Amino acid sequence: MGVERLGHVAIRVADMARAKHFYQQLGMRLVWDAPDWAYLMAGDDGLALLGPSYKAAGPHFAFHFEDRPELNSLHSELQSAGHSCGPIHDHRDGTASFYLQDPEGNWLEMLYEPPGGIPSNLERDAKHA
Repeated sequence: MGVERLGHVAIRVADMARAKHFYQQLGMRLVWDAPDWAYLMAGDDGLALLGPSYKAAGPHFAFHFEDRPELNSLHSELQSAGHSCGPIHDHRDGTASFYLQDPEGNWLEMLYEPPGGIPSNLERDAKHA
C-alpha cells in the first residue's frame, strides 16, 4: 500500500457560481461542472466544490492512485486491518473511490484517477484536447 499523491480537497459551498468564480480568479481551471458539484485544478492538484444539494460525500481530502487494482487491494488491506471502509464506487467522472475516516475522525477518500487525469465534462476542454 502506497499513497501516490494527495490529489484534492473537497469543501462545502453555499453558492456554486460564486465559489467557482472566486477559485477561477485565483487561476484554477474548471474541469468538471455539474449543478451539485464542480472540480477545479491547479497543476496536478484539485479542489472539489460540494454544493448544497450534493449528498454523496462531505468535506474530505483525497489520495489519488493511477492503478485501479491497487485501489481495490488497498480497500481489502484496510478492511483486513480492521478499518471501516465504505464500498468502492464508480463515479460519473470516470474515477472510482471509497471513503473512510482516519483514527482522528477526518474523512478521506482513496481515489482511482485514470492515467490521463480526471476527465472533463466541459465541451470546450474536449475541443482543445
